Amino acid sequence: MAAPVGGLATGVLGSVLLAAAWRACDVGVNGAANGLALIFYGALLAIISAVWWGVLIGYVGRWNLAVALLGGTVGAAVIVWIFVALLHVPNGYRC
Repeated sequence: MAAPVGGLATGVLGSVLLAAAWRACDVGVNGAANGLALIFYGALLAIISAVWWGVLIGYVGRWNLAVALLGGTVGAAVIVWIFVALLHVPNGYRC
């Protein structure tokens, strides 16, 4: 149960942060084009992070649930940071 919830929360968080970065830098054609890209990227991020959460909760959670939740949270933060860092400025545009 924690893996889908953690994955969905991570996907939403990553999409919100990326949308804010794109809005600040005026990236994209228009809101509709950016919205479709954010849905796609958010779904991809949610799937990747749900797998991360599932592996961590399923493997580490057997011995220590607190460590598994902490590791899932830290891992999700790193995944979101990489996600936003890679997609923050497409085509090398610096704002």
